Amino acid sequence: MTIKEIARESGYAVGTVSRVLNNHPDVSDKARARVMEVVEKYHFRLNNNAKHLKQQTNSGIAIIVKGTRNMLFANMVESLQQLIKEKDYASLIYYIGEDDHEVEQALQVCRERQPLGILFLGSNLENFKERFAEVDIPCVLVTNPAASLNFENLSSVCVDDTAAAETVIEHLFALGHKRIGVLGGEITHSNPAKSRYEGCVAAFQKHEIPFDPENQFEAAYFTMEGGYEAMGNLLDKMPDLTAVFAMADVTALGAIRAAKDRGLRVPEDISIVGFDGIEIGQFMVPRLTTIRQPNEQLAARCVELLLQCIHEKTPAINEKVPFYFVEGESTAPLQNNAGSEK
Repeated sequence: MTIKEIARESGYAVGTVSRVLNNHPDVSDKARARVMEVVEKYHFRLNNNAKHLKQQTNSGIAIIVKGTRNMLFANMVESLQQLIKEKDYASLIYYIGEDDHEVEQALQVCRERQPLGILFLGSNLENFKERFAEVDIPCVLVTNPAASLNFENLSSVCVDDTAAAETVIEHLFALGHKRIGVLGGEITHSNPAKSRYEGCVAAFQKHEIPFDPENQFEAAYFTMEGGYEAMGNLLDKMPDLTAVFAMADVTALGAIRAAKDRGLRVPEDISIVGFDGIEIGQFMVPRLTTIRQPNEQLAARCVELLLQCIHEKTPAINEKVPFYFVEGESTAPLQNNAGSEK
């Protein structure tokens, strides 16, 4: 009797059987009872090589990261690696460009490495509509909702991007700002950018304040360079801006540099808000006002969901975790001379 044969008779995956035999805690009572029933039936005894089973079988968890310079994802990958290691699995990490097709990458990974599951950091939902039906293992979207896609093997964990963006604009309104610019990703390719954009527009509509997307919105890559260039374009179109919401902290950092290069003081002349809550923002001068996504909670829940779907074959689960508004030093009440260049 081998572990593979126990898996076949019990109806559970090899990985689940191995975890039961090695007394790991993250196995359901039902699975543990069924596996042990088969073990006792055949008087199976774990040999010295059993603990190395995962290294001998397809046991990796793949992490596909879209964007090579996203600081939020860089921090999250580190957390995910540690969590996966603690669960006694190997992590397989793949970085792709922001314009690359993450589902095609997933299909290639499945062919070459046959992982147990995949975590996607950064994703274009349109790409999933095209080819995700070809992926037959459990997957989780991190920081992006998957419920609208209706795939039984695609779960998600994210914050409410729309509500978070509304919170930012409400904060700026409360400070007296109305000439507010928005720096974001391509809303036709990025679901978080689209959701955050919709949150901004909803806040403007709620207060019956006009929002002109041609002049008040500028698309930008989620990088410092992207933020710097987009901020310059925004100021060219609206030199009297008094506040800017950047849809990523790294974009906000680039925007602050661009504002300073135009002779504007932050926050005295122009207030700037970010999104993500990456560590560097809290060490900037001024300290960045932002929306913080709970990295550790997101990472932990994504790994939990993925392993649950792998071992218990549960259908897709879509969850939202809370976001946190962090008021720093990069926003201030509107001044009479705000918006004028110094």
